[in-house]
Formats: sequence, C-alpha cells, structure tokens
Amino acid sequence: MSHAVEKIAVFFETLTPQSVERCGQFYTEDACFKDPFNEVRGVPAIQRIFQHMYQSLDEPHFVVTNRLVEGDQVFLSWDFHFRFRSFKAGQLQTIRGATHLRLAQDGRIRTHRDYWDAAEELYEKLPLVGGLMRWLKRRANS
Repeated sequence: MSHAVEKIAVFFETLTPQSVERCGQFYTEDACFKDPFNEVRGVPAIQRIFQHMYQSLDEPHFVVTNRLVEGDQVFLSWDFHFRFRSFKAGQLQTIRGATHLRLAQDGRIRTHRDYWDAAEELYEKLPLVGGLMRWLKRRANS
C-alpha cells in the first residue's frame, strides 16, 4: 500500500485542471468524498469538486506535509495554498487540514474525508464575514 499512498500524494500535489480527468485512476467508481462543503459519491461528482476549485480560485495547490498508513487507512496532513479571485486578490492564502482515506484492495481511494476548520481557515479571511467570525471567536473565548 505504501507505493499506492505515494502515488496518491503525488497526484494531489501535482493536481492541475487537466489531471482532474485522471481521477478514475485514483478513485474507485463509487468512491465517497466529503469535506466541509460537499458530500458526493462517484468519480464524476468528485471531478466536479476539483474542477470547481480551479474555477473559483487562483493557483490552488496542495502540499502534503505528513503521511500515516495503517492497513487500508491513510491519513494525510496538508497545506492548501491559493489566491482568492475576488477578495484579497493577489494575497496567498493557506488552509491547513487533513484527509482520511480508505483504500480499496487495488490501492484506489474508496472513501475520502477532508477535515479542516472552515471558520478559522477560510471565513476569517473574508472581508465583512471575517470581522464577524473574529468577533465571535473573541466572545467565545472570553
């Protein structure tokens, strides 16, 4: 499985709008994908999520910072770098998160679950919403 995990990590780190078409090489046909905004099943639906990422953001890319493998389960921690198209144009943003994968016997992904804090990592960086989120965070911590 370690060879499959390395191939998966490289796929995510080198993902491009063109390579999204190769998702079927890395996901089973009925794979499940879940993140803070999406929950879908099947390669076409997963491809749409990655395609949307390229339509919505400038220069999105993942850097896998750690890998843990236990049997058919994989845990990847990562930094996701991007630039907003509309807000804070030009300023590099980073989301830190993790992915839990369950692999099929052939080494392809059958479940993909992303974990990251949308409030801290995304909403706080947006104009208007960010101010409200930071205020709520201060109130909750006081």
